[in-house]
Amino acid sequence: MLRFIVQAVVTALGLWLASQVIDGVGFSDTTTLVIAAVLLGVVNAVVRPILVILTFPITVLTLGLFLLVVNAATIGLVAVLLDGFVVDGLWPGMGAAIVTGLVSWIAGAFIGDGRKAD
Repeated sequence: MLRFIVQAVVTALGLWLASQVIDGVGFSDTTTLVIAAVLLGVVNAVVRPILVILTFPITVLTLGLFLLVVNAATIGLVAVLLDGFVVDGLWPGMGAAIVTGLVSWIAGAFIGDGRKAD
């Protein structure tokens, strides 16, 4: 449970940074930002694996770059489901996916994955 909360906070930070850096990504208030981060975690756990499997041939042909589109689609789905969270199209969604992914990657380097090294 603690890991989910930490991941939600990191995702919220990434989405906030994306809203500051990327035109076309925005939030109405902090509550919407937190809800969007939690909802994105749920969508990434449930919907994203299905999308990854369905788009696997395209992902292989593009050497993995199509995963950016999949990540942008999950962020766009959260924007559709949640009033107050706006993503104005594919390019802002891809930018938000890149920024959020970079923030998660950097945070993961500092936080770790929770496994002990042998």
